[in-house]
Amino acid sequence: QVQLVESGGGSVQAGGFLNLSCVSSRPISPSACVAWFRQGPGKERRGVAAISHGGRYTYLTISVKNRFTISQDSARNTVNLQMNSLQPDDSAMYVCAAEGFDCYSGSWYRDNIYSYWGQGTQVTVSS
Repeated sequence: QVQLVESGGGSVQAGGFLNLSCVSSRPISPSACVAWFRQGPGKERRGVAAISHGGRYTYLTISVKNRFTISQDSARNTVNLQMNSLQPDDSAMYVCAAEGFDCYSGSWYRDNIYSYWGQGTQVTVSS
């Protein structure tokens, strides 16, 4: 079993930044993905970013490329999501998901490959 704890959410104005962290209770297999998903009010849950192999492979959904960066600190069992130039459309509950095997460019955004989920951290961006 893995417990995932997210932190770093909050309320910011458009153009601001936040750094989200996801800490796992044990090391995640290096070959498996750790990902961030988000779900806004009345919207479906969508994959935002994922990382594997100690950061060798990273994936970002197109709407956050050049604004968000995902990184991994394996020594601390932590995955971070640095979010810059935040926009109101980024407002959502951000949830960490872990140990997604068979993770590659065509699958990282599928929530059914992940075995463990956190409770989430709320991000609110005002215009």
